[in-house]
Amino acid sequence: MDNFTVYKEKIDRFLAQKSYGDFPEDLYQPIAYTLSLGGKRLRPVLALAACDLFGGDINRALPAAAGLEIFHNFTLLHDDIMDQAPQRRGKTSVYKKWNANIAILSGDTMFALAYRYFLSGNYQNLQTILSTFTDTAVEVCEGQQYDMDFENRVDVTISEYLKMIRLKTAVLLGASLKIGAAVAGANARQADLLYQFGVDAGLAFQLKDDWLDAFGDEDKFGKSIGGDIVANKKTYLYLKCLEKASPSDRDVLLRLYSPEAPEEREKIKRVTALYGKYDIQNETIREMEYFFNRALHFLDMVKAFKDRKDELARFAAWLYRRDH
Repeated sequence: MDNFTVYKEKIDRFLAQKSYGDFPEDLYQPIAYTLSLGGKRLRPVLALAACDLFGGDINRALPAAAGLEIFHNFTLLHDDIMDQAPQRRGKTSVYKKWNANIAILSGDTMFALAYRYFLSGNYQNLQTILSTFTDTAVEVCEGQQYDMDFENRVDVTISEYLKMIRLKTAVLLGASLKIGAAVAGANARQADLLYQFGVDAGLAFQLKDDWLDAFGDEDKFGKSIGGDIVANKKTYLYLKCLEKASPSDRDVLLRLYSPEAPEEREKIKRVTALYGKYDIQNETIREMEYFFNRALHFLDMVKAFKDRKDELARFAAWLYRRDH
């Protein structure tokens, strides 16, 4: 994992050295604040890793990597408004620290800044890179809409849920790898295989995120446990529990996700008790393992140095075995 530490350090230094603008202060301070919160930097790290995998100059990939990170953080600003989330990465969210209108406008600016960074890279295959990014950005918004739609539906299926998280989360991980590969000059077939690896690793990653929301350590996770339950999110855990539960427990779970639900702490306690009763923790882990193994299948077909591929495999394993 040493190379991945180097990639993250490079991204952190690159972002820290940049000025995103000074005035109006209420537009640019939230942007600087958001990017200063750190985080895993998964998307830019994967872009650098893919560039390195195909023998490219990772310094040339830094502007594209920064564009991916800025776009990802734009989605978080808007997510927190929609979810009314008071915290992000253990700190006050932008919409709480400032207000919703500022968070919307700062987020919009970050979307534009992402394109500025892509353009600043002066990439020979810029059209391919921007097409990949633009298509992915649209898919992320589609995924977010599905996520919101599901809150008001009682008939969401597991396949619909997996489609939603593929769009909302996984495709951006895949695109980060594909863009990094494109910067390095990889051919389309190899870039597409790496994209598929990233998408499946991203599905495992999001399933773990949902698992952590119910069963994680709040101090490590960086946000309140049970947030998805309080927000009536139709996660894999919830849908699998509905599928396995007895008719009476199914009715209980449906009521807990209705306007008749008890106060937040009691609701979280009762829902997680049902998850425990039907072994939803392990059901979710098995689903993660399925996508992780499928990701490795695509990675195995990529023609690149084995040691670099092995590093990517270990990184993907960490994504779904992590505790935060």
